[in-house]
Amino acid sequence: MSLHLYNRRTVLKAGATSLALPFMESLSMAQVAKVAKAATAAVPKRFLFIGCGYGFTTHSFFPTKAGKFSEIGLTPGLEPLDRHKDDITMVSNLTNLGARNPHAGSTTYLTGADVGGTRRRKFINSISLDQVIAKNIGQDTRFSSLALCGEDASGHGPGLSMSWSDKGNPIPGIKNPLSLYHELFGQSKESSAEREYRLSQKRSILDAVVAELKFSKKKLSKTDQDKLEDYLQSIRQIEQSISKEVEWANTPKPNAPPNVPLTKPGDSMDGVQSLKILQQLMVAAFQTDSTRVITYRQPVDSLLKSWGMNIGSHTLSHRYSGARAEMSRLRDFKSMELFAGLIDLFKKTPDTNGQSLFDSTLISYGSNIRMGHGLKGCPSIYTGGAAAKLKTGEHIILPEEDTPLANYWLTLCQQSGIEMDSFSHSTGTISELVHS
Repeated sequence: MSLHLYNRRTVLKAGATSLALPFMESLSMAQVAKVAKAATAAVPKRFLFIGCGYGFTTHSFFPTKAGKFSEIGLTPGLEPLDRHKDDITMVSNLTNLGARNPHAGSTTYLTGADVGGTRRRKFINSISLDQVIAKNIGQDTRFSSLALCGEDASGHGPGLSMSWSDKGNPIPGIKNPLSLYHELFGQSKESSAEREYRLSQKRSILDAVVAELKFSKKKLSKTDQDKLEDYLQSIRQIEQSISKEVEWANTPKPNAPPNVPLTKPGDSMDGVQSLKILQQLMVAAFQTDSTRVITYRQPVDSLLKSWGMNIGSHTLSHRYSGARAEMSRLRDFKSMELFAGLIDLFKKTPDTNGQSLFDSTLISYGSNIRMGHGLKGCPSIYTGGAAAKLKTGEHIILPEEDTPLANYWLTLCQQSGIEMDSFSHSTGTISELVHS
């Protein structure tokens, strides 16, 4: 058994098995000199961009007043974020000037490209923001970036994820927790079928290294021992969840009883459960420094089914009245519950130097679409501690309507330490977001 450190990425190797671990500050004395520079270096910055499709309900989700959330309060749609109200910021009056498709909340969200502005022109996008960032900070990680997406793309528009290459070509997204688990923790000599069989038999990737881990823990400080234990427990929880998914994947689901207009019990778990496992895996990817840039094109239809809504996201985006209005408000509330849970994960996951992952990450949540098919005033929320000078805990109404979304991206990136002079159709940075 041996512990290896590549840049800031600690890897445990036992026989043919290797496992990425969180960064350990108390390695053996022989390793200290080797990694002293890495241990004292600045904590790396991480970036997570989440796209939400068709947007939200105008009158119950978006605040109308500017100011600190602790003073103006949260709207009904934002209430699940109450415990994080001092750490989130919503910015109003942003518009993606390249967005023209009212059904494409994500296609150009991170590019700003006008993919439909010229008649009869071949569809072509441009490089997405995550790929620009990955070129800047992705050289020291196994994956320069990870693109994730759900099984359904309703409300997101053309593309295979939120990510686009420097040639404007779509980057395929990882669609489910099992595939992401394979990417992060699959062994080179283990096929996908073998991994699925192992998981179905309730065997963990940790089984091969458990004895060596017990021995290795004695060499770690109490802080690192606790960090390692929490990390290993999270991996086992993820594997337990995935093993159930594998076990039931080929089992037909029963028909619903007659006259019951609800979704099937199995379906009611799929969307939310998959999303929560993906959230855990995203945190694990950052915690092990496997990547520092992730995009997630969050599914919509599968979540609606999980919440018992027998309606498609596109249908729900029309006619906000009656039962549909109530379902739209419930969708907003439930979406923010999931977002709040993700923030919880980042806050409770330790990083280096006594910080949490939340302290070193910039998390963005939004879409080209404000509500229904409206492309002006797109929803834009950010949180995380990667940019110390960004204002937090408030709703900021920009003085100019249709302020370019590209200016927002440029500001967030510059404040997070990414060297950029411009991005897409940006005209400058937004001083209202930054403490003077």
